[in-house]
Amino acid sequence: AVVTIFNFQQYRHIQAPGWTLGWKWSKKEVIWSMMGGQTTEQGDCSRFKGNIPHCCKKDPTVVDLLPGTPYNQQIANCCKGGVLNSWVQDPATAASSFQVSVGQAGTTNKTVRVPKNFTLKAPGPGYTCGPAKIVKPSRFVTADKRRVTQALMTWNVTCTYSQFLAQKTPTCCVSLSSFYNETIVPCPQCACGCQNTSQPGSCVE
Repeated sequence: AVVTIFNFQQYRHIQAPGWTLGWKWSKKEVIWSMMGGQTTEQGDCSRFKGNIPHCCKKDPTVVDLLPGTPYNQQIANCCKGGVLNSWVQDPATAASSFQVSVGQAGTTNKTVRVPKNFTLKAPGPGYTCGPAKIVKPSRFVTADKRRVTQALMTWNVTCTYSQFLAQKTPTCCVSLSSFYNETIVPCPQCACGCQNTSQPGSCVE
């Protein structure tokens, strides 16, 4: 499978140390090998003799490879250290891809199960991911443009960003109250975290 992350946000980049993508397998799937990315932990692969999978965890966590990775471990759009620019500012660098070879998932679209509980960290919290939705299979045009192949299955996951998840205390709060009464929609008591309140100007009321 090829996994591609698109940063469709207008101005929010994903800076170093970059994105971290996680999910939970539906069955007993394992990752035999990867190109353009790696899992942060291998997990317990003691049930395998001979060939050892890249990752046996039920909930693998994938990170991007760093620039300078050998060419035989790269695929297109990989190996940027997880850094993703925003779609509006630089569409050419707003996507990141890696390839996984999955075992014990079956070989038909009747046996393959969609993974669950997708998580995206970039680099801190703030993103919430919805469930994977099965969409039309991706199509691939060969280099000579004369033949089209298609994936067995394709699914999309959308992750949205929330400032409140990223930071428990907002750095600024504007209270918009009708009838000139500031008690109707007050700011939270510690809108700026209330740190060092003894210093003037650290938390403006």
